[in-house]
Amino acid sequence: MSQVTEVEDVYSVIEESARQVGVPCTREKIVPVLTAYKDGLADAGIVLSVSTGEHPTSELDYTITVPTEGPDPYTTAVEHGFVEATDHPATTLLSDIRKQVPVSEYFIDGGVAAGFSKIYAHFPFDPLKVEQLAALPSMPHAVAENAGLFARHHLHQAAMIGIDYRRRTVNLYFAGLPAEFGEAENVLSLQHELGLPRPDGELLGFARKSFRVYVTLSWDSAQVKRICYAPAPVRGWDPSALPVRIEPETEKFVRSARRTYGGDPIVIAACKWTADGPYLNLGPYIRVSPLMRTLLRNLTGQEV
Repeated sequence: MSQVTEVEDVYSVIEESARQVGVPCTREKIVPVLTAYKDGLADAGIVLSVSTGEHPTSELDYTITVPTEGPDPYTTAVEHGFVEATDHPATTLLSDIRKQVPVSEYFIDGGVAAGFSKIYAHFPFDPLKVEQLAALPSMPHAVAENAGLFARHHLHQAAMIGIDYRRRTVNLYFAGLPAEFGEAENVLSLQHELGLPRPDGELLGFARKSFRVYVTLSWDSAQVKRICYAPAPVRGWDPSALPVRIEPETEKFVRSARRTYGGDPIVIAACKWTADGPYLNLGPYIRVSPLMRTLLRNLTGQEV
């Protein structure tokens, strides 16, 4: 399949899914991004996701893997006008990470309505400790300022970093969580220290099953702006087991979104908490990259 055909195929899946959830979709917002990163598109992993925090849905997000062998994804974003070149520390964070750890793959992230937003560096085999992250020259000081809080709640190392160039925020994806993290007292204490509402019942149970936890930080404040609890992806998902109600169009989208692998959809669900309360991010894997395939096999014990 040619690169042009790949771009059109991926766009058609995004367009079809946007129609399912009722989000307006235009080629002008999406095709330029797919074209800019077309070199790795044939083997790319792709996840589409929506938020349960609003109804009707106003956004469909897409996340696409980018191979490390190709051009620098930040440079590509600047060259194509997706990101503005400035002297803000966010613009050098990706290169600082590469100097510290071998990156296994990148991700780009965008919204059908909002356009390009983030780049992720994924290093699952060489996680960085909080002290290493805090020492990076362009990392927000909020990492060092919250190091004690992270340590108290068993958040010791990250396997992925996300950089939002529009909002100028950073996500740290904590991995390798010990059993102590999932104790109810630990989750409740963490929420309390962050000044966030207390999770009860199903929401607490969901958080306790976290495979990864991520926090959102910025360069202008020590405050943790958001925390997200994400259990491992599942196959053959059951919406009744989720801690919030799922709208019918969202359930239809997750079940029927066009994908390149057989069997039930592989679904990622993540509960995000802000001062306003919780909401769920929910989405199916549309395509699975070689690395994602290996990680999912290790997690689920099933071939994808």
